[in-house]
Amino acid sequence: MRFKELKRSIFTVAACLMVSIVTAEEITVAVASNFTASMKSIVRQFERDTRHKVKLVFGSSGKFYAQIKNGAPFQAFLSADQDKPIALEKEKLILENSRFTYATGRLALWSSTLNVADLRALILSQGHYNKLALANSKLAPYGRATEEILSNLLLIGQTKGKWVKGENISQTYQFVSTGNADLGFVALSQIMTDKQITRGSAWIVPEHLHQPIKQDAVILLAGKGSPATIELMQFMISEEAKLIMESHGYYVL
Repeated sequence: MRFKELKRSIFTVAACLMVSIVTAEEITVAVASNFTASMKSIVRQFERDTRHKVKLVFGSSGKFYAQIKNGAPFQAFLSADQDKPIALEKEKLILENSRFTYATGRLALWSSTLNVADLRALILSQGHYNKLALANSKLAPYGRATEEILSNLLLIGQTKGKWVKGENISQTYQFVSTGNADLGFVALSQIMTDKQITRGSAWIVPEHLHQPIKQDAVILLAGKGSPATIELMQFMISEEAKLIMESHGYYVL
């Protein structure tokens, strides 16, 4: 959905659902694990600006999708991809016209010990490492993008014997940060704060090496009639939230 259309859609929904006297609410939002740091910052600001409270649950988008289909009581869902929100939209499990792209994710090859910044992709072909961490491509969009990168670099054959797969990008980060893998493909947002790599060494993967990782948000049926959910989604497209996301390395429209 385009930004102008999104604003019209969200504000139309808001106009229909907001009541004249808004009381403070507590809502529960399912959030893809790659968006943890950004969403915590966004919600801190949102809660300061409003009387609402937001409980955040972080995890695998695939698992959230299954839970939502089985009636999990989330008011909103911020996925790591577009596929699952689109599927929920087709299955009529979201509020009509509430789906929008909130950010585009970026990948980085990262190590807490090795010199990745200077060697870049060359470090993979040299093979002077024990394990390469990546997210499971069957479960995680960042994993699919990683395998696409390795394919485009003609490095799948050279590296596959050293792969260690995380269930999601959060587990992949843990493999590298704890030393169980020498290096790995992680979400840039996991290692960047205020547009600076906060630990170790990283190669920010050029965007032409993989398809864009567009991340969509939706208001779920449990969020219907919830002023806090509507206001949070409005805040997600604000300039304030955009600056927070960009500081963690996301592309934002």
